[in-house]
Amino acid sequence: MATKKPGGGHTPLDPKVADKLLELLSTDNDFRASFEKDPTAAVQSLGHTVPEGVQLSCMSTRDMASKEEIAQAREAIKDFLTSAAAYNNPHCFEAGNLGPALDDK
Repeated sequence: MATKKPGGGHTPLDPKVADKLLELLSTDNDFRASFEKDPTAAVQSLGHTVPEGVQLSCMSTRDMASKEEIAQAREAIKDFLTSAAAYNNPHCFEAGNLGPALDDK
């Protein structure tokens, strides 16, 4: 559930949603294209509730990490997405930035 938290953050992803998101981003070209086009709709399709009018623009990328990069960093990304730091770093899925982005949490 992605309710708005005081201070503007969002509730972290449920671990099951994070697992499904990372599985699809590391294996499914159609889902990756959907996620690149509209991260909010893609995450909602996995069961994550996003309040009306809220966009998960913090998950947008200019150059999405490869399937291999996401698979390799899967546990670190999952920890990030399911923690209080979720949505605080907009580079979570950016190619070439996975390590530094996750280290900043």
